[in-house]
Amino acid sequence: MNILSEHACWGGVQRFVTHDSRECAAPMRLAVYEPPQARAHAVPVLYYLAGLTCTDETFTIKAGAQRLAAEHGLMLVAPDTSPRQPRIAGDDASWDFGIAAGFYVDATVAPWSAHYRMYGYVTRELPEFVAAHFPADVRRQSIMGHSMGGHGALVGALRNPASYRSVSAFAPICAPSRVPWGEKAFTGYLGPDRDDWRQYDASALVEQAPFHSEILVDQGSADQFLAGQLRPELLADACRRSGQGLRLRMQAGYDHSYYFIQTFMPEHVAWHAAALRASG
Repeated sequence: MNILSEHACWGGVQRFVTHDSRECAAPMRLAVYEPPQARAHAVPVLYYLAGLTCTDETFTIKAGAQRLAAEHGLMLVAPDTSPRQPRIAGDDASWDFGIAAGFYVDATVAPWSAHYRMYGYVTRELPEFVAAHFPADVRRQSIMGHSMGGHGALVGALRNPASYRSVSAFAPICAPSRVPWGEKAFTGYLGPDRDDWRQYDASALVEQAPFHSEILVDQGSADQFLAGQLRPELLADACRRSGQGLRLRMQAGYDHSYYFIQTFMPEHVAWHAAALRASG
């Protein structure tokens, strides 16, 4: 592990680090906030997965979550949204595929399959790395995310319910198999067989095996991507059919930005803190 920088923050420490990823076969960046409580004992972990075009710094700088994590005694872990090296031909040809658009899947199509394994990185490797290098109690983990990262958080929790005590999302891509962002990414990373896409589609997964507790989703009514890319009504329909508890809150006047995320971040962190405390 290489520490890029560290900063005193709300009584704790905000670090930015790099490490060599086994899953991605590439160096990966991540941000880790250690709350003041971590000086005395291991603390629960709350992962945040960011959206398209974002980096490990986006949430860390814009969301205002460190104050909340310090209050609740939670470690915040925010990975980057894709590998950055080695470069792949065409990885920067569009803003919604390739660099900063890993979509939290394990790619099976060359050349992406060599490095774009963000699902395995987040759900398998990252907890191991955090446990090895930080004062983290990885028996108590929760996950949340925004947009593409909201999709990643939902998929990670639904496929690994024993690994996460709670899950929430801000404006997630709820049915990526049925919207342009997801169709483009899944075709490029997974190939044309739509049956292969279902393992990374929260609206499909929740019908197969619901999560063990209620899911929290906040969605802005003024989000410019609401109708074309996010489709929360499809997740709500799937949850009704499967009996999955879903707290879908449509927030009037809010858009897709971090102004929206800042506004409701306190409730999301408190939601996860309660679940992590209840887990013992």
